[in-house]
Amino acid sequence: MAAEGDLKLLGLSVSPFVVRVRMALHMKGLSYEYIEQDLFNKSELLLKSNPVEKKVPVLIHDGKTILDSSAIVQYIDEVWAAMGPSILPVDPNERATARFWAAYVDDKLFSAYVGINKATTEVEREEKVSEMLAVLEQLEEAFAKNSNGKAFFAGDSIGYLDLAVGCHLLWLKAQHKMFGVVFLDAGKTPLLEAWAKRFAETDAAKEVVPDTGMVMEYAKKRQAYRAAVAAAAATAK
Repeated sequence: MAAEGDLKLLGLSVSPFVVRVRMALHMKGLSYEYIEQDLFNKSELLLKSNPVEKKVPVLIHDGKTILDSSAIVQYIDEVWAAMGPSILPVDPNERATARFWAAYVDDKLFSAYVGINKATTEVEREEKVSEMLAVLEQLEEAFAKNSNGKAFFAGDSIGYLDLAVGCHLLWLKAQHKMFGVVFLDAGKTPLLEAWAKRFAETDAAKEVVPDTGMVMEYAKKRQAYRAAVAAAAATAK
């Protein structure tokens, strides 16, 4: 793998947004220094690099910081355009469409499965599961319309929207094991289910996506943290 200049990535291995960026870096064949972050005890480097949001991922290229996973992926694609496959579509309309659906996924899909993990009652969890299934049905239609009968959203190989959706699959798998919910169903979302299996077999996914057990462990850690904060707040009252 090769890179031009000093390239570092601050991340959390189970973050879907970090996974997205790491897959993009892999697609371009770029070498970089990966620096794992503890979001329960944020490092000075993270706070200095992203003082506004204090979140990962953060890409540092020759001392300059790039924030937000979507912006980082687009930056990678533009700066190293001559290396590896193009990540974003070349056609302006297709590029705009991919960006729209990527934003939709980050807004609707992410908030739904975070809500499932945060839910304190079965009623709350069922509401978020319903939201998740509705989003996946929309993505099923988007895949049918945009893939043109090919293997991936981008066509014959993975691209920007594949990364945008695919980076969230690790959390869907983890929540399936944690709560017994089937999100991708051959009866309701056959195209998306088949796509997810193909995506999991790509080199980028195999190289970057962490084990489901790691995701479950982190999810439980977040649940315990929220419970402790809630208990402390109740005691303070």
